Amino acid sequence: MQHSTTESTPPEAADVSLSHGLKQRHLSMIALGGVIGAGLFVGSGAGIAAAGPSIVVAYVVSGLLVMLVMRMLGEMSAAYPSSGSFSAHAERAIGPWAGFTAGWSFWVLLCTAVGLEGIGAAKIVTGWLPGTPEWAWVALFMVVFCGANLAAVKNFGEFEFWFAALKVGAIALFLVLGGLAIAGLLPGTDAPGTAHLTGEGGFLPNGTDGLIIGLLASVFAYGGMETVTIAAAESEDPVSGVARAVRTAMWRIALFYIGSMAVVVTLVPWNSAAVVEDGPYVATLDRLGIPGAGQLMNVVILVALLSAMNANIYGSSRIAYSLVRRGQGPAALGRVSGGVPRVAVLASSVFGFVCVVLSYWRPDDVFPWLLNMIGAVILVVWIFIAVSQLRLRRRLERETPQKLVVRMWAFPVLTWVALAGMAAIFVLMAREPETRVQLYSTGGMTLLLAAAGYAWQRSRART
Repeated sequence: MQHSTTESTPPEAADVSLSHGLKQRHLSMIALGGVIGAGLFVGSGAGIAAAGPSIVVAYVVSGLLVMLVMRMLGEMSAAYPSSGSFSAHAERAIGPWAGFTAGWSFWVLLCTAVGLEGIGAAKIVTGWLPGTPEWAWVALFMVVFCGANLAAVKNFGEFEFWFAALKVGAIALFLVLGGLAIAGLLPGTDAPGTAHLTGEGGFLPNGTDGLIIGLLASVFAYGGMETVTIAAAESEDPVSGVARAVRTAMWRIALFYIGSMAVVVTLVPWNSAAVVEDGPYVATLDRLGIPGAGQLMNVVILVALLSAMNANIYGSSRIAYSLVRRGQGPAALGRVSGGVPRVAVLASSVFGFVCVVLSYWRPDDVFPWLLNMIGAVILVVWIFIAVSQLRLRRRLERETPQKLVVRMWAFPVLTWVALAGMAAIFVLMAREPETRVQLYSTGGMTLLLAAAGYAWQRSRART
């Protein structure tokens, strides 16, 4: 088997060895579950504490940006299905150095996230079973999901299908109960009206600074949606699969994120300590006095963390595999057996476990440094997506217009609007002391990877 490609080999040609074990139902649920991550269940509490009721506006603004990014990514992924997704598109549109930079930075992000999610899941379980060692639970979760991803892609798909079904069901139930409570139709509750939206300091209690912090928190809560375009390459019908998944992204974002934030800030005072300590969903259900609902929500949060672990081991292994097949990494990572890049799965899992070890061994220096380094990677990836789409769309219209199954809305105007939005987020990050460190750390890693990718591209051109 050949593990590197020549300069002229199109990036999507690299996926011939992978199996096509994902069915449409798997892909639909991966797309649906991918937007319901730990960032929504847990991380949104800090955003509410900063922005107050205006967090709804923050989620609307960042949600619109994410919709544009997903539409651009969907256009390219339907035209060029590849397990490398945006990394392969960046290589085709901008050059090999861009694919190298986008791909390896995203790999580091996903592998670190695997470790973080393992730690978060273990904390929940040790809360239920005090005295059990946290590291043992992390090890168990890593072994289970590494094993599932090593076996066959349909195992990953099946895990994600049921995980996503539970998450979607929980959010839907939350929205129904919240809607009934807001309308005053839930037994034992009174309709709150606008008391929590306009009281306690008003709709913008901390001014525009609070809204900006909430906006930055909401942007990073949307991470994880890209996995569906990676998974599409291993589905029975990659083109129609990714097209359908991307087309439903709009109502999913509106319903799950914006809808649930609106329910939370209407029913619970934004400055309630429980919103941050217990998470906004648990705090809301506890306030409604539904017995056992808070603990049930913790089960759902555990499932969300385990689902994210599963998806990130999968996504990181496929990104690494695609990079190597395009000649941009150690050849061993490109080995495929049984339709699965097993060495890439193991390497991605090991890196995730290293992150866990660092969180125990160096919690005060190395681990925070690693977290800062990945802080703004998703924004870097989004910029590569937008620039790639700007360049590839013209080429597609000229050479193969029949491949434009999904089209970016109002091209090129909305692509430029999205790029302007990303630039604005970078400026806002530079203004805030906490996010400034992330911006500089991610910038440093991106520049190093870009330099390495460019040096590799030049040496390859010479040979």
